[in-house]
Amino acid sequence: MADDMGSTVPRRQLGRALRELRTEAQMTLDGAADALHCSRQKMWRIESGLGSARALDVRALCELYGATPELSRALTALAHETRAKGWWHSYVDAIPEWFELYVGLESAASSIRRFDEALIPGMLQTRAYASAVYQRRRTVTDEERERLIEVRLQRQALLRRRLPPAPKMEVILAEAALLRTVGSAATMADQIRHLLAVGELPNVSVRVFPLSAGLHFGAVAGSFVMLDFPIRNRIEPEPSVIYKESLTGALYLDRKEELAIYDEAWASLDDLALDEAQSRQLVNKIIGEVHRG
Repeated sequence: MADDMGSTVPRRQLGRALRELRTEAQMTLDGAADALHCSRQKMWRIESGLGSARALDVRALCELYGATPELSRALTALAHETRAKGWWHSYVDAIPEWFELYVGLESAASSIRRFDEALIPGMLQTRAYASAVYQRRRTVTDEERERLIEVRLQRQALLRRRLPPAPKMEVILAEAALLRTVGSAATMADQIRHLLAVGELPNVSVRVFPLSAGLHFGAVAGSFVMLDFPIRNRIEPEPSVIYKESLTGALYLDRKEELAIYDEAWASLDDLALDEAQSRQLVNKIIGEVHRG
């Protein structure tokens, strides 16, 4: 697990469990920090899932909070996983912290559903297409741009991973993203062929949302990713996460009411999108038009 999935989900699970235990024990964060002889900042980072935790500290906290022996053992085992490092840690100089969190969640997900309305998603991009996208980033050097492209390409190995099993990925792609020229016509033709090839993987579904569908809920929601996670250990499973990215940061939504709204948005897109066979027909038609152009 260490190389493929990292520590993101174990940290979030452990932090959430410890926070719930502390709340049930009616203790403040400062009180827990004093009992552990550490700073409030350290306790906050552990509970927020931003920092690793020593098994010794977790056992002490479980005893302090009055956790059952079974839960204490499970959380102590989870503490060991919070120190694992995923492949992306070697690229921390190239990616912002808010995106590093996403890569960790993506690597641990059992299901990825995403709607993209402007560009082909990074998980499905060719090197030439990704390079053309990053050419618009004038604030990065050529070396930094190459590192960003490498991260994008490295993430794609997730779709062909054997152990743990690769996630199921469902992509609904707005037709406009296929029609928008990124780079040259040759770059677009290669990219669209690559899209068809990846769509042949048994765990990947690529569907097109046609322009003819008109106004839809997804147009209001904008591009988004929905991540679901497998049940592991005896800890409450990681809740689903909605990820929305901007130029300067990202939103991570996991409250029930937020998930319900995006489930509704996905259902609307799912109803109106072309099926896989129809999508392939449209994509092949676009390839022909690109060649004629």
